[in-house]
Amino acid sequence: VAGVQALVDAGRINDTLARQVIDGVLGGEGSPEQVISSRGLELVSDERELSAAVDRAIEADPDVAAKIRSGKAAAAGALIGAVMKEMRGQADAARVRELILEKLS
Repeated sequence: VAGVQALVDAGRINDTLARQVIDGVLGGEGSPEQVISSRGLELVSDERELSAAVDRAIEADPDVAAKIRSGKAAAAGALIGAVMKEMRGQADAARVRELILEKLS
């Protein structure tokens, strides 16, 4: 478990992915690193890929984008959810939120 926490602390996986890694380790799939590699669980860190996913979420939900532009930052949750769904939970939600607010401010 300490090894998995170190990966979370290093930003390689998030809490959701950590659960999957622990399940894999307990299921005999190998070390945390081996589980991450075999299941493709590492967080997406490519800024271009994240930015493109954010752009698609904004285009898909212009009403939410308008709310954010009008100052309702809490509405970003809907777009964050759309990006996380597209990225299969492998995006850093905090970074996605930053990108959304940057693009819509």
